[in-house]
Amino acid sequence: MFTHVDHIGFAVNDVEEGIAFYSQAFGLTEWERISLPDRHMAVGVARLGDTLLELIAPTSEEAAFARFLRERGPGVHHIAYRVDDIRAALAELAARGVPLIDKEPRPGIHDTLIAFVHPKAGGQGVLVELVQHQH
Repeated sequence: MFTHVDHIGFAVNDVEEGIAFYSQAFGLTEWERISLPDRHMAVGVARLGDTLLELIAPTSEEAAFARFLRERGPGVHHIAYRVDDIRAALAELAARGVPLIDKEPRPGIHDTLIAFVHPKAGGQGVLVELVQHQH
Protein backbone atom coordinates (compact mmCIF):
# COMPACT_ATOMS: atom_id res chain seq x y z
CA MET A 1 0.00 0.00 0.00
CA PHE A 2 2.64 2.60 1.03
CA THR A 3 5.38 3.34 -1.48
CA HIS A 4 7.50 5.57 0.79
CA VAL A 5 7.37 8.41 3.31
CA ASP A 6 6.03 11.50 1.53
CA HIS A 7 6.44 14.00 4.35
CA ILE A 8 6.58 14.53 8.08
CA GLY A 9 4.31 17.26 9.43
CA PHE A 10 5.38 19.36 12.41
CA ALA A 11 2.92 21.62 14.23
CA VAL A 12 4.55 24.94 15.07
CA ASN A 13 3.28 28.18 16.53
CA ASP A 14 4.89 30.31 13.83
CA VAL A 15 6.11 29.10 10.42
CA GLU A 16 8.75 31.81 10.08
CA GLU A 17 10.23 30.98 13.51
CA GLY A 18 10.23 27.28 12.58
CA ILE A 19 11.94 27.98 9.25
CA ALA A 20 14.53 30.17 11.00
CA PHE A 21 15.32 27.38 13.48
CA TYR A 22 15.60 24.60 10.87
CA SER A 23 17.70 26.85 8.63
CA GLN A 24 20.10 27.87 11.41
CA ALA A 25 20.29 24.56 13.26
CA PHE A 26 20.17 22.07 10.38
CA GLY A 27 21.19 24.08 7.32
CA LEU A 28 17.86 23.62 5.51
CA THR A 29 17.69 26.90 3.65
CA GLU A 30 15.45 26.17 0.65
CA TRP A 31 11.90 26.69 1.93
CA GLU A 32 8.61 27.15 0.13
CA ARG A 33 5.94 29.09 1.95
CA ILE A 34 2.29 28.24 1.30
CA SER A 35 -0.72 30.11 2.62
CA LEU A 36 -3.93 28.08 2.98
CA PRO A 37 -6.48 30.61 4.24
CA ASP A 38 -9.41 28.25 3.58
CA ARG A 39 -7.80 25.76 6.01
CA HIS A 40 -6.68 28.48 8.43
CA MET A 41 -3.03 27.53 8.19
CA ALA A 42 0.38 28.64 7.00
CA VAL A 43 2.84 26.04 5.74
CA GLY A 44 6.58 25.93 5.16
CA VAL A 45 8.08 22.97 3.29
CA ALA A 46 11.65 21.93 2.64
CA ARG A 47 12.82 18.90 0.68
CA LEU A 48 15.13 16.43 2.37
CA GLY A 49 15.94 13.86 -0.30
CA ASP A 50 12.62 12.38 -1.41
CA THR A 51 10.86 13.48 1.77
CA LEU A 52 9.35 16.85 2.61
CA LEU A 53 9.54 18.42 6.04
CA GLU A 54 6.29 20.30 6.53
CA LEU A 55 5.91 23.00 9.18
CA ILE A 56 2.27 23.87 9.80
CA ALA A 57 1.01 26.77 11.88
CA PRO A 58 -2.62 27.70 12.52
CA THR A 59 -3.68 31.17 11.44
CA SER A 60 -6.84 30.93 13.54
CA GLU A 61 -8.48 28.65 16.08
CA GLU A 62 -10.49 27.19 13.19
CA ALA A 63 -7.45 25.26 11.93
CA ALA A 64 -8.04 21.51 12.24
CA PHE A 65 -4.90 21.10 14.37
CA ALA A 66 -5.15 24.25 16.52
CA ARG A 67 -6.39 22.24 19.50
CA PHE A 68 -3.56 19.70 19.04
CA LEU A 69 -1.01 22.51 19.18
CA ARG A 70 -2.67 24.20 22.16
CA GLU A 71 -2.89 20.96 24.18
CA ARG A 72 0.35 19.23 23.18
CA GLY A 73 2.59 22.06 22.04
CA PRO A 74 4.84 22.09 19.00
CA GLY A 75 6.14 18.81 17.64
CA VAL A 76 5.45 15.97 15.25
CA HIS A 77 1.85 16.17 14.07
CA HIS A 78 1.61 13.49 11.37
CA ILE A 79 3.48 11.10 9.12
CA ALA A 80 2.41 11.06 5.47
CA TYR A 81 2.88 8.01 3.30
CA ARG A 82 2.68 8.06 -0.48
CA VAL A 83 0.23 5.69 -2.16
CA ASP A 84 -0.33 5.02 -5.86
CA ASP A 85 -4.13 4.97 -5.64
CA ILE A 86 -5.61 6.79 -2.67
CA ARG A 87 -9.19 5.67 -3.30
CA ALA A 88 -8.12 2.03 -3.41
CA ALA A 89 -6.04 2.53 -0.24
CA LEU A 90 -9.00 4.08 1.60
CA ALA A 91 -11.29 1.24 0.46
CA GLU A 92 -8.74 -1.36 1.59
CA LEU A 93 -8.31 0.30 4.99
CA ALA A 94 -12.08 0.58 5.47
CA ALA A 95 -12.47 -3.10 4.55
CA ARG A 96 -9.86 -3.94 7.20
CA GLY A 97 -11.85 -1.97 9.78
CA VAL A 98 -9.32 0.83 10.14
CA PRO A 99 -11.01 4.05 11.35
CA LEU A 100 -10.68 6.88 8.85
CA ILE A 101 -11.01 10.63 9.30
CA ASP A 102 -11.49 11.07 5.55
CA LYS A 103 -13.59 8.54 3.64
CA GLU A 104 -12.91 10.44 0.40
CA PRO A 105 -9.66 12.15 -0.64
CA ARG A 106 -9.38 15.92 -0.72
CA PRO A 107 -6.94 18.29 -2.44
CA GLY A 108 -3.52 18.73 -0.84
CA ILE A 109 -0.53 20.92 -1.65
CA HIS A 110 1.60 20.34 -4.77
CA ASP A 111 -1.21 18.82 -6.87
CA THR A 112 -1.89 15.92 -4.52
CA LEU A 113 -4.88 14.11 -3.09
CA ILE A 114 -4.77 13.46 0.66
CA ALA A 115 -6.75 11.62 3.33
CA PHE A 116 -6.18 11.02 7.02
CA VAL A 117 -6.39 7.81 9.07
CA HIS A 118 -7.59 8.28 12.64
CA PRO A 119 -4.71 8.47 15.16
CA LYS A 120 -6.50 6.02 17.46
CA ALA A 121 -6.36 3.33 14.75
CA GLY A 122 -4.83 0.24 16.30
CA GLY A 123 -3.97 2.16 19.46
CA GLN A 124 -0.93 3.63 17.72
CA GLY A 125 -1.56 7.30 18.55
CA VAL A 126 -0.09 8.49 15.25
CA LEU A 127 -2.00 10.61 12.75
CA VAL A 128 -1.34 9.04 9.34
CA GLU A 129 -1.86 10.91 6.11
CA LEU A 130 -2.14 9.19 2.74
CA VAL A 131 -0.82 11.17 -0.25
CA GLN A 132 -1.33 10.49 -3.95
CA HIS A 133 0.63 12.67 -6.37
CA GLN A 134 -1.42 13.41 -9.48
CA HIS A 135 1.39 14.19 -11.89
